[in-house]
Amino acid sequence: MTNPIGTFCLVLHTHLPWLAHHGSWPVGEEWLHQAWATSYLPVISLLETLAEEGKSEVLTLGISPVLAAQLDDPYCINEQRTWHANWQLRAQGMAGSRETWRREGGTREFKGAIAAQQDFDKRWQRGASPILRRLSEGGVIEILGGPATHSFQPLSKAATRRAALLIGQNDSLLRRGNRPTGIWAPECAYTPGLELDYAQAGINHFVVDGPTMNSAGRSTGAAWQVADSDVVAFARDLEVTYRVWSPRKGYPGGKWYRDFHTFDHEWGVRPVRVTGRSTPSHEKAPYDPERAMVAVERDARDFVSVVRNRLLELGSTMTESPLVVAAYDTELFGHWWHEGPKWLAHVLRLLPESGVTVTTLQGAMDLGHVAGQVDLPNGSWGSGKDWRVWEGDLVQDVVQANSGLEVEVLDTLRKYFDDPVHLRERSVAADQLARELLLTLASDWAFMIYKDSAAQYARRRSGDHLAATKDLIRLISSGNSAAARACAIQQQQRDYAFGHLDARTFIQFLD
Repeated sequence: MTNPIGTFCLVLHTHLPWLAHHGSWPVGEEWLHQAWATSYLPVISLLETLAEEGKSEVLTLGISPVLAAQLDDPYCINEQRTWHANWQLRAQGMAGSRETWRREGGTREFKGAIAAQQDFDKRWQRGASPILRRLSEGGVIEILGGPATHSFQPLSKAATRRAALLIGQNDSLLRRGNRPTGIWAPECAYTPGLELDYAQAGINHFVVDGPTMNSAGRSTGAAWQVADSDVVAFARDLEVTYRVWSPRKGYPGGKWYRDFHTFDHEWGVRPVRVTGRSTPSHEKAPYDPERAMVAVERDARDFVSVVRNRLLELGSTMTESPLVVAAYDTELFGHWWHEGPKWLAHVLRLLPESGVTVTTLQGAMDLGHVAGQVDLPNGSWGSGKDWRVWEGDLVQDVVQANSGLEVEVLDTLRKYFDDPVHLRERSVAADQLARELLLTLASDWAFMIYKDSAAQYARRRSGDHLAATKDLIRLISSGNSAAARACAIQQQQRDYAFGHLDARTFIQFLD
């Protein structure tokens, strides 16, 4: 058998902000239900199938603590069951249409909805964590952690940033029995010094975007130790990554794939194919699943060829074995791209057969893909590969409000816990204060505002959490402990992620 031509790492980043009890339709919990049914179910099903086939180290799965909390939450699980039932009713309604193509589309959708419900009932009754723990401990995947609520770390105060990391690590320990040694840095954002926070939290590797690595004069064809630390950075290879998904091109835009943006307004089912990138919705042709599967196989083979060629190109300029890292949002596979999980299955089986070593990020480190040292600049995977999405003019009001809020919260916690009596036990009010701050700082709100994607919802969520935080600051600072506790308990009716969150975590990081 010939030696592998190089190593490929697939990284899937799985994240949604805290949506429970914050709207249902068209924004809010609906996002969670759709992603759960159309992406998380089929991707996990694929991973379990690969596990049964004896496959190991097939991919690296990042999952944000705030999403993990919702995928384990009894309320969210029950609401997901209800959503599945509604999905079946909508599909059944469309299956009764007079037009043949709509009737066939509805029948197909109904079968898919039934299959999803059965899969959910089989695997997900106790939430995501038992499944993920089994896959992780079985060596099928590596799980990446992250800060509690997916905050944009470079803009956070050091104490908040470090506390959020520790809370996220503790959450992983409680849910899955270990603290991850790898992290998905939210938005692939980096600023010099973050590696020190990671090392302190027990994290030894993370992901940045390709241009961040290239700006430091280093190739994405290897991993690199950051500054003087032992923490390693992996970089997305955009030449490979964008073959699948980019702002202007990629496989999901193929004419035979189901169109995400066009749906039957009566039943909420997507019954047509892309047809053409410029084809108006009313002119799109009915979806043909058989032709779509032919396209899946073709595009999977093309991707394998792209990976091979990229590895050969990198290998021609390196003395070490080359590495390619491709990273995507998990929600691409199934939600945005209906056929994505099928494509993924083909790729993960074809790559090893084509002479490519497939492994996790930790596996790549174990194989010796760390080439040397790098001094990384500021960067992200957002527009412009800088921070404009999260600190630009469109979101300056949010940035300034959040920065001031952090100062107030940290000052409030410092003064509150200066009293030795308060340090003896947890405080419901102080814990909720910390929780609301972290929910306020989620990177999603600025992203949605910048992209004008449900921007009004994002501004409301950001503002609501900020107001809730200020209410607690006022009550805690006034010394009215009964009123502060009552306010916190009321807020916990909808904002209860991380029941283990202890505000005293912040104290160890205050100057």
